[in-house]
Amino acid sequence: MFSLALRTVRLRKGGFLATFVAVFFGALIVSACGGLMETGIRSETPVQRLAAAPIVVGGQQALKLPEDDPATLDPEDKHKDKHKFDNATLPERVRLDEALAGRLRAVPGVTRVVGEVSFPAQIGSASALGHAWDSAVLAPYALSGQAPQPGEVVVDAALARSGGLAVGDVLPIAAHGTVGSFPISGIAEAPQAMRDSALFFAPSDASRLSGHPGRFDTIGVFGGDVAAVSAAVGDAGVVTTGVGRGALEFPEVGKGGEDLIVLAAVSGGLSAMVMVFVVAGTLTLSTQQRQRELALLRAIGTSPRQLRRMVRGEALVVGLLAVGVAVVLGPVLGNWLFDQLAAQHVVPDVLRFEQGWLPATVAAGASLPAVVAASSVAGRRASRVRPTEALAEAAVERRWLTPIRVITAILCFAGGTALAIVTVAVMTGPVAASTAGPAVMLWAFGLAAISPGVTKLTASLLRWPVQAITGVNGRMALRNTRVGAVRTAGAVTPIMLAVGIATANIYLQTTQEAVSNQAYTEDLRADAVVAGPSGLDSSVRGRVSAVPGVAGASEYVTSTVFVEKPFDSNQDKDGWPALGVSELTGNAVEVPAKLGRNVGDTLSLRLGDGTPAEVRVAAVVSQRPGFERLVLPAELLAPHTTLGLPPQLLVRAAPGVDTALLTSRLRSATAGLPVFVGDRETLIAAHAKGDEIGAWVNYLLVGMIIAYTVISVVNTLVMATARRRREFGLQRLSGFTRGQVLRMAGIEGGLIAAIAVLLGTLVAAGAIVPFCLVVTGSLLPSGPVTIYLAVLAIAVVLSLAAILVPAWAATRGRAVDATSIGE
Repeated sequence: MFSLALRTVRLRKGGFLATFVAVFFGALIVSACGGLMETGIRSETPVQRLAAAPIVVGGQQALKLPEDDPATLDPEDKHKDKHKFDNATLPERVRLDEALAGRLRAVPGVTRVVGEVSFPAQIGSASALGHAWDSAVLAPYALSGQAPQPGEVVVDAALARSGGLAVGDVLPIAAHGTVGSFPISGIAEAPQAMRDSALFFAPSDASRLSGHPGRFDTIGVFGGDVAAVSAAVGDAGVVTTGVGRGALEFPEVGKGGEDLIVLAAVSGGLSAMVMVFVVAGTLTLSTQQRQRELALLRAIGTSPRQLRRMVRGEALVVGLLAVGVAVVLGPVLGNWLFDQLAAQHVVPDVLRFEQGWLPATVAAGASLPAVVAASSVAGRRASRVRPTEALAEAAVERRWLTPIRVITAILCFAGGTALAIVTVAVMTGPVAASTAGPAVMLWAFGLAAISPGVTKLTASLLRWPVQAITGVNGRMALRNTRVGAVRTAGAVTPIMLAVGIATANIYLQTTQEAVSNQAYTEDLRADAVVAGPSGLDSSVRGRVSAVPGVAGASEYVTSTVFVEKPFDSNQDKDGWPALGVSELTGNAVEVPAKLGRNVGDTLSLRLGDGTPAEVRVAAVVSQRPGFERLVLPAELLAPHTTLGLPPQLLVRAAPGVDTALLTSRLRSATAGLPVFVGDRETLIAAHAKGDEIGAWVNYLLVGMIIAYTVISVVNTLVMATARRRREFGLQRLSGFTRGQVLRMAGIEGGLIAAIAVLLGTLVAAGAIVPFCLVVTGSLLPSGPVTIYLAVLAIAVVLSLAAILVPAWAATRGRAVDATSIGE
């Protein structure tokens, strides 16, 4: 039977093209997402500035948090190896004490130890990283000119070429909130392309400008044994060699890799689930259209087992070809997606895309079982009829409601209902999307399982308005839709999936953005902002506060902190968002009521760079659910951020002072400082810009899945309509004109679109309504109605085009010629 399957595939290439396309695009997306996940897991980053150092020591960016309250453990379970820990990633650069460099120099075999520090610097509008000159050997850079003395600078060759700089030029440089003039003593040529331009200072200047004197970002070690170096470092840091050095040079790849894993897992899993239904629908429709051929095989003696093997063999041949092409092109799509994510700063651009054999195996493992399962179900229907009934059964659509469909629908609807209840009863704030989002797929799969019955029911409900508007053509279209419910459902299901996924995900995103902006603006009391890319010196606040019309000025620092004691059950590995302001001083902290603490309580925190801090609760406030944060003194929080200084100063105008006048005065007062002055709208726009990154990722991944379903629905409708040439010919011989046949086909396309849109809207509502009730208290989402109208328009145009074009082709020529061609 397998040889017969091969022969059938060769002779009926057009009939199997639909299956090939459905499997190919599904496997392609899964393979590409697998490549993104592998990239995130590997997090390989080519080393640049530290390339010459065989061993690199960096700070420990991981923080272990207990999963369970130690106080609740049994005495015998309080032993160290009984604790369960969750590793959190510290968001700020963890630096090393220079004393560690001294210990490493004493390690036997070590010939040289070089500490490296990096800090942001501005040259006009250009950005660069500042370093101490003695760390140039870690690349190494080749010097033309003289090494920098205190008060001098060496610029890299790329920066010198782009800025037309030469030895002897005096360069104004802003770093650590100050501006200084530095004569250029030399030009340094990098051994390879570097992501960031470099400025090299004398070690004393670099220590001062970094804001972290006596601390190193990384330490390069030459010579010595890795094990001996690791023993000397102990718990004070991490030791890496080879490609692992890049992760210490660019610590942001750790968090970026984690985010990429989550994105790839969600999108790949969603694509795999969509693929199962699309492939199943395509194979079912394809087999149904070959019912007469399969019936003839039964009539001439083919056993049910042989027929099932043939159908399964045909699908497997096509599936293998589709998966083979998909896994070859998967890395191409994955690399393109990675480039888009890097261009939008979703993942670090220094991260290297890597895709090996495992994503291809996963794609094949997700696609081929779906093909085998779908073909087994599709072949089972034709194989169960008796040979004497085969030819009669071929002309009639058989029973579609099976126990598998019923069980699937019940389980999916029960799961969707459970998620809706959890969303409303348990979740708070934007985190409710974590349960509302998956509900979309459960509702969609539940409806897809019983889509023939739902399609027939919906078509019956639309009967009167359709007949009233379209007359006899509408009656014929309705009859075709109800009688061919399985065929129609094959087209309705992918459109319903596309409408439901698109509507739900887009409106969930727009609602989250609206709530986030509302929460930000509710707490924002500032009328202007003074921002410094290299940080703001403490003197800036005093200068701004003295400006006429300023009622108050507060430093503004953002970071993340972790509560160590007492145990916090609300805390996950993302920690608590932290805000630093000037209104608080000392060790005071303002906490949300959700934390469950009282005024006067003491908290043991880990700041963003892992530094421990003991703080006292000065206030407990009610905050918007989902946007809770800890408020600390800016002077406590800022030194433990990567920048080391407050990046912004929020300014409030005195009563009656115009905002435009205030910003003008602030620009005059800060002239000559490396700062930017903006108004309240600038702050709101900057906050919204941060949300746009997450929205862009959501739209990209959802768009990719929707594109797949669009291709599948066009595929299905074209296949279904093209096979109706004989039916159209019989209608024309019975008195229908070609125009009437095309109008009837167009009405069928409109019915398919209407049914799919109605069902897709119900699917989306199953996720949107519970989420909106939690975050906004409304049944309707935030966002323009034009989004929904655009989705509807795309569904209608897609359905009409996919039906009318093949119908136009199928009705060309004489009607009698069409009736002479078998199905």
